Amino acid sequence: MKPSASTLPPPPIEAVLFDLDDTLWAIEPVLVRAEGLLYDWLRQHAPAVAAAHTVASLRERRMALMQTDPIYRIDLWKLRHTALTEVFREHDVDLTLVDPAMALFSEARSTVALFDDVEPALLRLKDKLTLGSVSNGFADLERIGLAGHFGVSIAAHRFGRAKPDPAIFHAACEALQVAPGATVYVGDDPLLDVQGAQQAGLRAVWMNRFARTLPDGIYPDAICRDLHELHDWLAAQA
Repeated sequence: MKPSASTLPPPPIEAVLFDLDDTLWAIEPVLVRAEGLLYDWLRQHAPAVAAAHTVASLRERRMALMQTDPIYRIDLWKLRHTALTEVFREHDVDLTLVDPAMALFSEARSTVALFDDVEPALLRLKDKLTLGSVSNGFADLERIGLAGHFGVSIAAHRFGRAKPDPAIFHAACEALQVAPGATVYVGDDPLLDVQGAQQAGLRAVWMNRFARTLPDGIYPDAICRDLHELHDWLAAQA
């Protein structure tokens, strides 16, 4: 009797795609520092804005703006740029200062502290598998020093679609010339990363570095606390 497609073993894993924030580095301290540096810059170069706003109120402004257009859920750089432009205009600040403000923030956004396991594990993995990244954020992998590990890196704000849209996962697979079924996605967000990748036909590993609770109805193919555990799980699938 010929086995059905549902009983056939999955194809061998050929590629691994990674989320970035809270998967390869902790994002909260990065954002706190970047927003603090930007606020210090505003005090010096746009004091009227700093006098009218706190870091928290600027964040609230962005969250409100995000509700006005779906593009802001995809392009977080555009969200920040537009929010700054609006508050600069409201306080009669020279709009040519928006770009240098964003340049400062973007540089700080890409000044990250990799988790200790990241670089050694990526070096081990790239010897055996093709690696890539798919992110909804706008970190600069060249600046961070990880670009050389990845055969493809897709950021939502450049691609035009964001996780959990299957298109962004499929684009990475196509760029690596690997089928979704032979690809594993690794990320910390149960909905965007695990469920999103699985719905796109990939296998998904939940990277649970912070002992979080998995929501009901989410079933990752594996749960790992770091990339060393990921390496061991991948080796066991070979």
